[in-house]
Amino acid sequence: MAGFGRGFSRRGFLLSGVAATQLGAEQKTSYPPEVKRYSDPTTELDVYRLTDPAHSSTLPAYYNRVIARNSGWMIFCCDRGGTPQALRMDLKSGESRDLTEAEDLDGSSLTLTPDNRQFCYFAGRGLYISSVGGRSRPLYEVPGDWERCPGLSVGPDGTHATFAERKGDRSRLRMVTLAQGLPRTVVEVPFAMSHPIPRPMRAQILFRQGDEALWMVNSDGAQKRQLKLADGKLGPASWVADGRSILYLSFPADPRQLTAIRESLPDTNGESLVAKTSQYAAFGFNLPATVFAGACRSAASPTILIMLRSEQRELTLCEHKASHPETTAPRFAPDTQRVYFQSDRDGKPAIYCMHVEKFLEKTASETGSLG
Repeated sequence: MAGFGRGFSRRGFLLSGVAATQLGAEQKTSYPPEVKRYSDPTTELDVYRLTDPAHSSTLPAYYNRVIARNSGWMIFCCDRGGTPQALRMDLKSGESRDLTEAEDLDGSSLTLTPDNRQFCYFAGRGLYISSVGGRSRPLYEVPGDWERCPGLSVGPDGTHATFAERKGDRSRLRMVTLAQGLPRTVVEVPFAMSHPIPRPMRAQILFRQGDEALWMVNSDGAQKRQLKLADGKLGPASWVADGRSILYLSFPADPRQLTAIRESLPDTNGESLVAKTSQYAAFGFNLPATVFAGACRSAASPTILIMLRSEQRELTLCEHKASHPETTAPRFAPDTQRVYFQSDRDGKPAIYCMHVEKFLEKTASETGSLG
């Protein structure tokens, strides 16, 4: 059957997966809080380590929905039970519980649907959808002669999962319906694409060509084009919530130049500087795109900072001390009152949180590309 590997039918994949996930749904485990509060040595502000670094806890891809719209709970990946699984954490109590019992789960692929009732993920070659209550069902399996490229997104309308597959030097952009698991190819390209992100308010999809370029294509495969970007290497990039522009990190070819947050306007082919940064390796922004959270890559100053877009003024929140600053994945809660990031500063990767309501106004918790 189209979309599945040789010798493996779609029906067989679905039936075997349903049996396994129904059994798993009856065996979910809850965990007590692991929250530890400490004073940051640089700023003396309170930092909350939400997970114990004795096991690995990681945030999903920076552009995916992780935190519920009411900012009360989040999903993440943790091997607390022995293997990497999706967990839900109550952000008031700190308690967590298993949501999956999957083999080879890709924690970076976890993403909530816009209504916050379900989430999608890849485990091995299989794409799954699960209720937040913890019952999963398989949607699709990557064919045996293809391999999955990095990235998985669910669009703002909540109808499709979007990802890419690679065979040799070519790759293809795929969309799968969440209701029935029906796959289709949007476009093929002669390079490895990654991290496709549907455009809010438009039937278009953004995808990457490594750290070289951003491309956009209509969801029907028409009008594929490369977007205008600044010279240098491309860092994290994502749509703002209204879909009018893309904010991205630009790493200049000249190492003496500062890393910058820049904006691409696909409809006009415009591109401009938003702000220079304290050498961010990773960044995120709130739903209105009025404030940024960045992780400095400087070994002398391994910190998490926030920056007001209007004033371009930075405030240091805390040290992150991550061995790989690009993995910190800083992000705001939908109401802009907390900043979350991950770091391996205390051992294995753990998730950290800071309250920023003293510095930033509360914003409406609307559905958006980062919320």
